[in-house]
Amino acid sequence: MKFIFKALIVLSFIFVAQGAKAQSGNYDVFVPISKYLSQGNADALSAWFSETLDISVLSKGGNSSKVQARQIVNSFFNSHTPRSFEVTYTAGRANMKYALGNLNAGGETYLVTIFVYCADGKNEIQQFKIERVN
Repeated sequence: MKFIFKALIVLSFIFVAQGAKAQSGNYDVFVPISKYLSQGNADALSAWFSETLDISVLSKGGNSSKVQARQIVNSFFNSHTPRSFEVTYTAGRANMKYALGNLNAGGETYLVTIFVYCADGKNEIQQFKIERVN
């Protein structure tokens, strides 16, 4: 967990350096993603997944297909009913956007990390992680 936290801090500094330019590009991509996380709508959320992505939900997962990732997220939502999701930090550059947020689900708070790759006018989630906040 400490390694992941340190890695996120390093990535944050890298993205912050580029973030001032990227901020003007608007982070609209996270508006619908946030809505689907709040609703616990795995089907709508998975529409944003790339064909293969790195997914980790409560330390389980890995490289998965879009279909497998939807099933993993749906299983989490069925066990931990989402109440709300709030993006707490965003950064990025021309082809990559990054967000951290807090998901209130099943009476607990989870940290959600999302990396969205942007190419040819299309945004796709390439990395998605849900972790318990200690």
